[in-house]
Amino acid sequence: MATGILVIKLGALGDFIQACGPFKAIRRYHDSAHITLLTTPSFTKLARKSGWFDEIWIDERPSWYQLGGWLTFRRRLIEGGFTRVYDLQTSDRSGWYFRQFPRRERPEWSGVVRGCSHPHDNSQRDSMHTVDRQAQQLQIAGIREVDAACLDWLDGDITEFGLSGKLALLVPGGASGRKEKRWPPHLYAGLAQKLMRCGAQVCLIGDNSEKDLQRSIARDAPGVVELAGRTSLVQIAQLARSGYVAVGNDTGPMHIIASCGTPTVVLFGAASDPALCAPRGPKVVIVEAAPHGQIRNLPGISVWEAVKAARVVA
Repeated sequence: MATGILVIKLGALGDFIQACGPFKAIRRYHDSAHITLLTTPSFTKLARKSGWFDEIWIDERPSWYQLGGWLTFRRRLIEGGFTRVYDLQTSDRSGWYFRQFPRRERPEWSGVVRGCSHPHDNSQRDSMHTVDRQAQQLQIAGIREVDAACLDWLDGDITEFGLSGKLALLVPGGASGRKEKRWPPHLYAGLAQKLMRCGAQVCLIGDNSEKDLQRSIARDAPGVVELAGRTSLVQIAQLARSGYVAVGNDTGPMHIIASCGTPTVVLFGAASDPALCAPRGPKVVIVEAAPHGQIRNLPGISVWEAVKAARVVA
């Protein structure tokens, strides 16, 4: 019977993409093991397509008071036959999962929860970039080689969009509850106009909730292609590979785009710290508002200069 390995990664899209390097490293290290991923419904298709996992479990996230749900989940964990768990979420919730195992039956556990066998006990871990932090966590567990995220397996058909020429991808949205992470629409419109004058076909990437946002940009920059709610994650990756340049806020799709090797410009304000969470990739330029500044005050000229720099990097 194959060794049972459990990997825990719940998180948001950007977090999931940044865990792709560790996922691949775990698969390589445990090449003959049966590896199960515990994740959320949003990432099941990505996980299956990656080929790194033999089984996908959905975290039903029972509330603390839902005793029946917890008992069912606890039984499933214990009966899973896991000899080692890689907790890449390292949250209070995933730490609670560790405590569902009887003390004498606990598998080896890579994470931060008290009592685990392979603790990531670096006191500076919360000051590390997510990618570096997870790589160090795996090194402590014996996995020495953790490559950068490679999404060459993530491909899709984009012919339905009828695009041609050099594509410029703009990602003007982001988490609906984090408007402070968004560069203003009128500045995106100005950037789109410049890109179109340079011969680029400008595409706006986002989800259904961002249709009004994209419409406002399109009013000021006629000719842009609005793709809000029309692209799957695999199609975003394919668009990225066809892209001339991409510009966007600190949001999930930018992690996909950067990992695909597109010249990428990511915009940051005081709401998040690029030293901890910026997209990684071979051709990434970070543009920050002045220290502790608001992203809405980031000048358009600074972003345009970064676009030119990203193309030089390419």
